Amino acid sequence: MFVSLVLGSPVLHPFSPHLGSWWVIEPPVTLGVILALAAYFAAVGPLRRRYDWAEQVERKYVVNFVLAMLIVFVSLQGPLHELSDYYSFSAHMVQHLLVTLIMPPLLLQGIPPWLIERVLDLPLIGLVLRTLTRPFIAFALFNVIFSLWHVPAFYQSALGRPAIHGLEHVLFMGTAVLTWWPVYSPTERLPRLSEPLQLFYLFAQSLIPTVLGALITFAPMVLYPFYAAAPRVLGLSPLDDQQIAGLLMWLGGAAIVLFVLTLRFFSWMERDSDESLEASRVPYV
Repeated sequence: MFVSLVLGSPVLHPFSPHLGSWWVIEPPVTLGVILALAAYFAAVGPLRRRYDWAEQVERKYVVNFVLAMLIVFVSLQGPLHELSDYYSFSAHMVQHLLVTLIMPPLLLQGIPPWLIERVLDLPLIGLVLRTLTRPFIAFALFNVIFSLWHVPAFYQSALGRPAIHGLEHVLFMGTAVLTWWPVYSPTERLPRLSEPLQLFYLFAQSLIPTVLGALITFAPMVLYPFYAAAPRVLGLSPLDDQQIAGLLMWLGGAAIVLFVLTLRFFSWMERDSDESLEASRVPYV
């Protein structure tokens, strides 16, 4: 059954709080997005001018930040939220890919350097950020938390429990921003890794979704009974749905990370070529 047809004729689910609507607004998510946008536009607008933080804000920063918030808004509520939280493991995997692999790079590229530097000037926050954004710590935090939450006992405990599930998403997004920091840091005060180290770092990042995805894909039984008990609104058996979810993590997650790795590689080659060309133009004395 096509998703569009499913969304047009919702089916009640014993674990689902929605009453026939696929566009359920989650107040914590909506409020969080509104507050984040309000704080951002206050900082890049009136506060920037009042305290003379910068002359102007490039449009690319605003666009990237708004896109990041839009991804949070549509991922954690509405149709994708309903499908992922109550019916489909594969939809849940799409949600996780969006908030851990797509949203964080956009968010980091949406923060002007001068803005994050004002935050770093706050003693306690600056110390915490300097510690948590160190590559090894950031890498370990995200991958350990992401892996542990997919252990059946932990994952199953979050399904159907909004508070625990909300904590899971907050941890995913927070540690995902940290783990992308060594690649997309907005400020030289917390510098990015060098291009060669970025390539190694990103390759290592691609291994975790590959291993987890393969384990889920080839599991001979349904790992999460919650989804086995759900109505089959997508027309997939629980095991087929689980295998698609595993493939999304395995191939989709690794593909996104390796795509960024490829972009960084060509950026490195282009910069190296430009530097070599510039050096060749320097006259001998």
